[in-house]
Amino acid sequence: MSTHTKLAPLTLALRLAFGGAIALTAATSAYSQTAPAQYDIPAGPLMESLNRFAQQSGVAIALDADKVQDLRSPGLKGSYSVEEGFNALLRDTPYVIGKTSAGYVLQNKPASQSSAPRGDQALAPVTVNSTLLADELPAAYAGGQVARGAQLGILGSGSTMDTPFNITAYTAGLIEDQQAATVGAVLLNDPSVRFTTSEGHIYENFSIRGFDINAEELAYNGLYGLSPYGHAPTEFIERVEVLKGPGALLGGMSPQGGVGGVINLIPKRAGDKPLLRLTTDYTSDAQYGVQVDAGRRFGEHGEYGVRFNGGYRDGKAGVDDQKKKRELAAIALDYRGTQLTASLDAYTDREEIDNGSSWMASFASAVGVIAPPKTGTNLLRGIDGSLDNKAVLLRGSYEIDDTFTAYAALGQLNYRYDGYINGTRASITNAAGDYKGATYNQRGTVDTTSGEVGLRARFVTGPVKHQMVASYTSLEYDTGRANVSTSASYNSNIYNPVTPTLASDPGAVLKVGDTALHSYALADTLSFADDKLLLIVGARSQQVKTRTYNGSTGAITANYDKRALTPSVGVVLKPWSPAVSLYANYIEGLSQGGSVTDTTAANYGTVFAPYKSKQLEGGVKWDQGEYGNTFSVFRIERPSMIKDTATNTYTDDGQQRNRGVEWNTFGQLGGQLRLLGGVTYTDAKMTRAATAALTGKTIYGTPKWKANLGGDWSVPGADGLVLNARVIYTGSQYVNSANTQMIDSWTRLDVGARYGLRVQGHPVQLRANVENVADKSYWAGSFNDGYVTQGAGRTFKLSASVDF
Repeated sequence: MSTHTKLAPLTLALRLAFGGAIALTAATSAYSQTAPAQYDIPAGPLMESLNRFAQQSGVAIALDADKVQDLRSPGLKGSYSVEEGFNALLRDTPYVIGKTSAGYVLQNKPASQSSAPRGDQALAPVTVNSTLLADELPAAYAGGQVARGAQLGILGSGSTMDTPFNITAYTAGLIEDQQAATVGAVLLNDPSVRFTTSEGHIYENFSIRGFDINAEELAYNGLYGLSPYGHAPTEFIERVEVLKGPGALLGGMSPQGGVGGVINLIPKRAGDKPLLRLTTDYTSDAQYGVQVDAGRRFGEHGEYGVRFNGGYRDGKAGVDDQKKKRELAAIALDYRGTQLTASLDAYTDREEIDNGSSWMASFASAVGVIAPPKTGTNLLRGIDGSLDNKAVLLRGSYEIDDTFTAYAALGQLNYRYDGYINGTRASITNAAGDYKGATYNQRGTVDTTSGEVGLRARFVTGPVKHQMVASYTSLEYDTGRANVSTSASYNSNIYNPVTPTLASDPGAVLKVGDTALHSYALADTLSFADDKLLLIVGARSQQVKTRTYNGSTGAITANYDKRALTPSVGVVLKPWSPAVSLYANYIEGLSQGGSVTDTTAANYGTVFAPYKSKQLEGGVKWDQGEYGNTFSVFRIERPSMIKDTATNTYTDDGQQRNRGVEWNTFGQLGGQLRLLGGVTYTDAKMTRAATAALTGKTIYGTPKWKANLGGDWSVPGADGLVLNARVIYTGSQYVNSANTQMIDSWTRLDVGARYGLRVQGHPVQLRANVENVADKSYWAGSFNDGYVTQGAGRTFKLSASVDF
């Protein structure tokens, strides 16, 4: 096998180790402890006091919220180092602060300390790090719906206030309370994100800041290529992290070259408190499900953890008379020691659809956009399809000393698909809704190997603290596909559909391509003036290799091998207090460059280097302790291939320019009301298009205005009862690149309630949600040039969870 094809795990591991070893430049100075700082934290709930101290001191603490739920803190006022401050807040509790390679953690007091007088605790000195470590999980923000930070690829875990990007990390608590079964359902909370496929389709594709992110471009625990294709289920996910904008420096080029943002899925881990939770659920029309979530830690200090998540759903859901089935099993093993942390994640996820699918429509130019049919209309009765994902990922880090930490990760995914899962289109020919349709039967495979290795160094040079990292990443995948089988055409109508003609079996799967994405990166986070100024500089050298094969003969029909260097810089300034951060960044994204296939062109056969999308962004973040806001202004320019008619040559001088403003808000007010949402404005133009007629046009599928606002209210006097509501607004948008067709704006209302109680000593949570309360029928967005998607109809969700 050539080095371009998918490597065996051992071969790839050796390559990763060698690549990482030669990537790091020398760093020699030892890392110093942070000097004491002034704090003024009032007495109150321990969880909030710890979170506030962690935020103000610029660190993070990993803890099980259940352990401190009913505890209070005496507050803190005066000058403290990080460990002194934590222990002062913990002095009347059975816990002390400790530090592992994962950062600050809550630990049980040793027996000698537990019996000592309160306030007379002793703790061995620890090394203080002013930024989050790579494998830390930032604590939840007040209200529990989002986290205080997120993973930032090679930069490791970062606090929101110390990050020069717009990031949001949605928590497992939010996922459970909203009964969000897929990642797409979670991202309904984000005003910068919208679906591009129909809600309920077997694939979930997104748009972030006006640029497409396909289902296969989600990262899983920091690595591309290992998240489930199709829908990504949430039962085994602890966080859904969204970074808006390109991220080539942070994680390398994504599999399909998406540049609008990075979506990263963090798997669940066993907490300090044993867990056994059983959940049953119902989704209208008539789909029933059961989930089990079990976790436990073992060892003298809880070093070993096991977490299992399993789920099964089956029954009618989606469009009328459609059935869906999902089977999920995921296991997470982890070890957390004083120097070594390691984890092994494995999952199998299978989804099947039967007797229907969500669909999309296009309109003849002479007809224009017509009204959608009633919600749930099923144009594709009789079709079926399945997606099958199996993946495993091993990750570990080792703290060599106070200066150096080495880390590595290696994973594989096997993906199989079969059936009528794409091409669910209706090309409407008249105002009556008539169309000529066809069905497409497909079969294929993707086998992926993804890995990373790196070395981090923490040191000081004079008054400047450094967090330097060097890494090497590798993503390789082989693609197999049968020849798509297309049915005979048939006549139908979107308001009164007929049973479609079905395509025949597509036959055997043949290899049609392989891709290899390799990159080296080097970055440094510099901290000045007691962390009041943070500067991030870095660059990534990316290689993109793809080969396309004739499936029947095996002959290579196209060969692409190009490199690109993407520099980045980010800055965070806290001029007044840790509660306000001013930030800015310049960062690039990568997409595979085009090839000139026009045989009449003077430069026929030319292959362009990877396209570099360039972002400039600035903003302000304001953290009021329990309520936060992020305000961002951005500009992204993405190149494309255009033809110069005067010279009959193609160049990569085409350009799409998206610029906009975002406001995100989150947190709680008064301890009873939790808010989550925001507003975005996006101006997306094709500033230099392939033809003069398209230059200056608005990018289709990109509404100027989008807004989300969700409220979660604990009812006074009704212990355990919480009511919630969410409003989603999407402005009008063009359907096609010529800007000759447009769909109207739409607004959707979702409501819900939950009630917590105890039954025979066991905690029970009852939840009910109604999405699209008005059962409004509307065109929701665009997919590909000229096609629109229909929003989902009214959906009822019920669930009951019990902890044993």
